[in-house]
Amino acid sequence: MREIVFDTETTGFKFSEGDRLVEIGCVEMVGRVETGRTFHAYYNPQRPMPADAERVHGLSDAFLRDKPLFADGVAELLDFIGDAPLVAHNASFDFGFINGELMQAGHSAICQRTRMIDTLQIARTRHPGAKHTLDALCARFGIDRSHRVLHGALLDAQLLAQVYVELMGGRQIGLGLLSDTGSSASTPVVAQAPRVVRPPRVFVASEGDLAAHAAFMKGIKDPIWGAVASG
Repeated sequence: MREIVFDTETTGFKFSEGDRLVEIGCVEMVGRVETGRTFHAYYNPQRPMPADAERVHGLSDAFLRDKPLFADGVAELLDFIGDAPLVAHNASFDFGFINGELMQAGHSAICQRTRMIDTLQIARTRHPGAKHTLDALCARFGIDRSHRVLHGALLDAQLLAQVYVELMGGRQIGLGLLSDTGSSASTPVVAQAPRVVRPPRVFVASEGDLAAHAAFMKGIKDPIWGAVASG
């Protein structure tokens, strides 16, 4: 199955209050294995970048000034994501911005009910009571994040892709061989030794065994099976 793991950077917290999407990074996975295909773009938000937001991702007004508008690059984004499920951390936040931008550009919103996979909710279910930030999950699963100085959409999507695999059971999910149709087998294929068929064993009591058994039975006084037989 094809899935897209993605992350966004924005000018703030709410599209409905005037904040805008400024960066998106997408990682393609098939069978929960990265294919190497990615999508990455910056967008001019047409509004000043708040200082608090710039401290998080480092994207300044000067850097974004010559970047395209979201509406000008939306076709390439939609072509990349296609109809695949979309995986994000705290996905309702990212969906809020991507859908806000899509609708403002004259496109339909992406259905959250059928296409959204939220790794934050998965992490809360699998590891209740623990920390569930991307950094904390990378630390839990031993994923190297030493090169993550600032938030960056593509880098965070690449880290999240690794976290997603671990949350869903780790690398063993990909051990199945491909079937004739090209889809991954649901269970690993294990080579088995040829089965050795042995002739059946015949167990027959000897004449001596039968005689010994009959003598033993005669020595039992008032057997319960005798009472049943006489009744």
